[in-house]
Order: sequence, then C-alpha cells, then structure tokens
Amino acid sequence: MNERMPSYGGQAVIEGVLMRGKHIVAMANRAPNNEIVVTHEELTGLYSSPLTKVPFLRGLIGLWDALGLGVRYLTLSANIQTGDDEKIEGPALFFTVIFSLVLGIGIFFLLPALISGLLLKFFEISTWAANLIEGVLRLFLLIVYLWGIGKMPDIQRVFMYHGAEHKTINAFEGGVELTPEKVSTFSLQHPRCGTSFILTLVVLSILLFSLFGPLPLHWRLLSRLLMIPVLAGIAYEYIKLMSKHIDKPFVKLLIKPNLALQNMSTREPSKEMLEVAIKAFTTMYALESEFETKQNAPS
Repeated sequence: MNERMPSYGGQAVIEGVLMRGKHIVAMANRAPNNEIVVTHEELTGLYSSPLTKVPFLRGLIGLWDALGLGVRYLTLSANIQTGDDEKIEGPALFFTVIFSLVLGIGIFFLLPALISGLLLKFFEISTWAANLIEGVLRLFLLIVYLWGIGKMPDIQRVFMYHGAEHKTINAFEGGVELTPEKVSTFSLQHPRCGTSFILTLVVLSILLFSLFGPLPLHWRLLSRLLMIPVLAGIAYEYIKLMSKHIDKPFVKLLIKPNLALQNMSTREPSKEMLEVAIKAFTTMYALESEFETKQNAPS
C-alpha cells in the first residue's frame, strides 16, 4: 500500500457497514424494505487533533473509536431494523454504550485477573505463573467468544458484512473500481482489522503483566484497568507499523496469527452485502474529499 494513502477504517454493524475517514464517518444499512439507508456525520475534532500525530497517544483514539463510536453506530444500525417503535435513543442509548464498555472490560480484563489472583491467594503458585495463567485465560476467552458468537445466525451475517468491509477497503487500496464483481475477488483479511488490534492487545497483556510482581487483589484489578490505555497505545503502533511493511517476509510471518484470527470474525459476503459496503465507503470518501477541499480553500 502507498504510505501516503489515507488509512481508512471500518466496522460491520447489523445489516450494514460503517466506514470512517479522518473527518467523516458514514454507515450504510440494508433496511427491511431492501433499500440501502445511509447515515453520516462529521467526526469531532478529536480525530483531527494533534493527538492523532503523537505515537502511542493516538492509540487511545483508536480504542475509543472501536468501543465508543463503534457501539453507538451498532445500536443505530439496530434501530434501522426495528423501526421507531423499538428504537434505542437518548438515555437508553447512552447506558447501552456504557454497559457494553463495562461488560467488555469486565469479561476480558478483570475476570482473568480476578481468577488468577484467587489462584495466587489460595494455591502455592508463583506470581509469574499466576500472571501467565491470567494472560492465557484472556486469550482463551477471546477465542471462545469469537467461536461461540460465530455460531449464531445473526452474528454470522454481521461477520459477512465484516468480510464485505475488508474486501472493499482492500479493493480501494488495490486501486480498482469499486464494483461488487471486482471487490469480491479481494481478501477477507486486512492487517489493520480491529480483530488484529484486540489480539495484539491481549498478547501484549500476557507479556506485560507477566513482569508484574505480587499485588493485593484490589491493586491487581486496578492495575489491569490502568494499563488498558498503555496496551492500546502499544498495540496501535504495532498494527500501524506492520501494515506499512506488509510486503516483507518477516512481517508476514509476524502477523499470521492476527490474520488467522480474522477467519473467525469474517465470512464471505453476498453481492448485496458488497453493495452496502461499497455505498458506505463511497459516501464517506466523497464527503471526506469535499470536507478537505473546503478546508484547503483560500479564505
């Protein structure tokens, strides 16, 4: 990929795809009447602030993007499918986002730390062994979670849209015309995928927490919470660096686990799903170009 090319990102939602640029986010959904509904908005200044140029700190923006913005649009996509009578908005939407964040952190970070802390307290094992068990358990929970939800028919469709998102971005970066026929020939895998980010974060947590000394249980849990931003920053920089050197054999070897895990979170999309992903991307891209043209126009 040309290093000067903007790094666009995306996410699968319910019956649709979200695409994000530097200034604009756009979502396209296949509504119950089979029409493609497009939603878009200008991103806050956070995404174009000086923080996006500061190594490691910019990873925090990526974390918020994946958790905050992503969950909000996932909920909005559900509203399109259910209609006004069952729409989630206002305080309900806010608490849905907060609950999702707390649940994710609780299951994948605090629960393994709690279990390993109890093992350390009641059994004669070393701190290093307890920390290693914690990391392995965290990785196990991630894999089991992806495997388990991948068996659900509704989630399988989300994974198909995830595949459509990857194929569309790969096709754009490959410089081809964005039509369903041409986009369908591209890979389901992408080095900057959120699944890769999460796996990298989990593996880094194994390496980092294995260095921690003995801590009381409450400090053990608190340390895991406090280290999430640090891990996110490191994981972001790792993914970004690897994606810039994707053609090098050593890098291809390093990212194999990340790409392999994506086989659990993607499925081959249908032509109709590719149409939705392409609509989301082309809408975002057009609005992004329009925004930058206005921004660079002489006053």
